[in-house]
Amino acid sequence: MKNLVLILLTVSLFFSCLQKEKSIIPRKITKVEIETLMQDSKLNVRAIEINQQGNLGFAGANGEMGFNSITASEEKIVVFKQAYDTIIPNFRSFAYTNKASFALSIVSPALLYKMENDTTRIVYKEFHEDVFYDAMNFWNDDEGIAIGDSLDGCLSIIITRDGGETWNKLNCDQLPKPIENEGAFAASDTNIAIVGDKTWVATTAGRIYYSDDKGITWEIIDTPIIKEKETEGIYSMAFYDELNGFAIGGDYTKPADSTANKIRTQDGGKAWQLVAENQSPGYRSCVQYVPNSGGEELVTIGFNGIDYSNDSGDSWTHLSDEGFYTIRFLNDSIAYAAGNGRISKLTFKE
Repeated sequence: MKNLVLILLTVSLFFSCLQKEKSIIPRKITKVEIETLMQDSKLNVRAIEINQQGNLGFAGANGEMGFNSITASEEKIVVFKQAYDTIIPNFRSFAYTNKASFALSIVSPALLYKMENDTTRIVYKEFHEDVFYDAMNFWNDDEGIAIGDSLDGCLSIIITRDGGETWNKLNCDQLPKPIENEGAFAASDTNIAIVGDKTWVATTAGRIYYSDDKGITWEIIDTPIIKEKETEGIYSMAFYDELNGFAIGGDYTKPADSTANKIRTQDGGKAWQLVAENQSPGYRSCVQYVPNSGGEELVTIGFNGIDYSNDSGDSWTHLSDEGFYTIRFLNDSIAYAAGNGRISKLTFKE
């Protein structure tokens, strides 16, 4: 009898959660309003994040780092610059924890800065003529990961387990066998998706490196995304929960081409299917789920426009020709986007 009661309770909870998820009715967003917060012809930003307090941080190509300052009357960006001797870092990765923020530059010397308690210091350096880091993310306040292009025979992966104080690079024997010159696109700092302990890393070869134990062990999952040329592959990936994920790519040299450039998983990344094949949008550099949408609503962004889906990516509505590189949502209606020359606040409306 006790077992029967437990079974009935489990079934009841399952259908209750399922009904709750299905009760979310996707909106039909029809327009986006764009408010420029910062504009500078020298500004070039591909890495932004919003922390749990709703604060925006970013890192840019000319050594810039910045944070938004919100008052009752205005919202503005406060910017400061970093330099290493005479070297101006080109940042493509930025991450927040509840205790600190981090920025990582791309080429040699790759420099990883930690900002905490009004101090900024370098916590990791890597010197190699071929070093190139693409993205960074954190599992929690103590454990984080950054990934880069192949170096000395395998994908570059560095991991911290002590809040970003020290970073250790994985040996090639700890990783699956790579494809020659496999790397990632440093287009929007969205090559790494994390849900709980699970991690997905998207590569230029159209493959997913998957770990279910915070980067200790890895396996490879292939996808059907277009990937024959060096300019093709997965440019951006997002997961709504442990099961539902979406990735977009294409060829930035042929941005209108929508051949096999959008893929979706509903089983945690084990299998990926092409969606909206040969339908717009074409190449995009960033895709994000809209919060609290049940995994139905997506926004994708690139230098050639902004597009929206309310059916998990099966169909898309073009909202704007305004160009950006990367986007992050504050809530289900407001997001921040950055690109060449500006950082903006985007408000999505039905």
